[in-house]
Amino acid sequence: MADDLGYGDLGCYGQELIETPNIDRLATEGIRFTQAYAGGPVCAASRSVLMTGQHNGHTAARDNIPHYPAYLKDSDITLAEVLKSAGYRCGGIGKWSLGDPGTEGRATAQGFDTWFGYLNQDHAHYYYPAYLDDDEGRLELPDNIERHTDYSHDLMTERALKFIRGAKEGPFFFYGAYTIPHFSAKSEDPTTYAVPSDAPYTDRDWDQASKNYAAMITRLDRDVGRILDLLDELGLTKNTLVVFTSDNGALPKAPPRFRSAGPLRGFKSSLYEGGIRVPFLARWPGTITAGSKSDEAIAFYDMLPTFAELSGAKIPENIDGISVVEALKGGRLSKPHAFFYWDYGHCRKRYDQAVRLGNWKGVRNGRDAAIELYDLASDLRETSNVATAHPDVVARIAEILETAAIPSARYPIGEIYRGKPLWQPPGPLARP
Repeated sequence: MADDLGYGDLGCYGQELIETPNIDRLATEGIRFTQAYAGGPVCAASRSVLMTGQHNGHTAARDNIPHYPAYLKDSDITLAEVLKSAGYRCGGIGKWSLGDPGTEGRATAQGFDTWFGYLNQDHAHYYYPAYLDDDEGRLELPDNIERHTDYSHDLMTERALKFIRGAKEGPFFFYGAYTIPHFSAKSEDPTTYAVPSDAPYTDRDWDQASKNYAAMITRLDRDVGRILDLLDELGLTKNTLVVFTSDNGALPKAPPRFRSAGPLRGFKSSLYEGGIRVPFLARWPGTITAGSKSDEAIAFYDMLPTFAELSGAKIPENIDGISVVEALKGGRLSKPHAFFYWDYGHCRKRYDQAVRLGNWKGVRNGRDAAIELYDLASDLRETSNVATAHPDVVARIAEILETAAIPSARYPIGEIYRGKPLWQPPGPLARP
């Protein structure tokens, strides 16, 4: 899973300037979904939805702030815990977002046998950090304080390969929550993305931000290729389901030359399609037909019940997802979702909500705003608000908007977060 990779950032989704041959290979050898949705329009919310199988109005983390009240608790059931109950070894790298070291929400307390990378949401903004979280401890990277020597993405890839080699004898679940191409924290220009080299784009007649952004994505693609090659080497390819996706839409400041949102309106933090519709590829030779495409609508909260079905694990109660195994295999869902739901801004001045009902998409930007209505079948870019012409559809969506989100002590709707950042680095962190 990439971080802030847009729907249009991959060659198999229409990108013409950024090289992504290995990720595109997943589309050639598997299935490409055109209507797959993230859990939410920002990082923490989307990851919480993925892990719990609950949509944005029910899951633990519903925004990127505040951190601590929204961390996972022992009572939360995660995707990793479900797979572990079926005998799977579970490992992860990258950005967790759902619990700091020592909290109930840390990855190794939520079903993962091992985790390497960033437990804290804000810590993950540093590509040359002074340390990375390593299971219950830390890998210190003191050389990064004075100079850039250890690029976190490269270290995490090496750990990913190590995990797969070590888990090859039994069933395993690997969650690669990479931070590329999220912007770098504390950069003079946040659109200048941190990467060791801007190759292979060094000689392009582009601004530096564009070179770096493209180089980050191509670096991610390189390492997806390394993982696929390792599966081949170990003889695991035919018995392994590989999924590639992104946690939400592209950052609004992503270099405009790439048209990262593709044909969609909006970016990260928006509930228009560009903020929540994401690339989604799946490969499983012999089970998924190579070169296939699906327009079935699926969402992150479907992954928990889907993987539970495939592993033979019991599907937990009180989740919002459905198994989409039929869609993965190229078929139609016999019992599709009645609706999809997203929201954003539980602890901000403006609380936005969105619902997809068949091909209808309703968006309300603020509790007191009028509901906008779009027909995605004929208006993918959401340019024509047809709410006035379809009051019956608007009424149905309005009812869902009022009932889908359940307030909780962790995220009471309308309680605006006014504090300072809840996390401070425990020691020096190198400038990205």
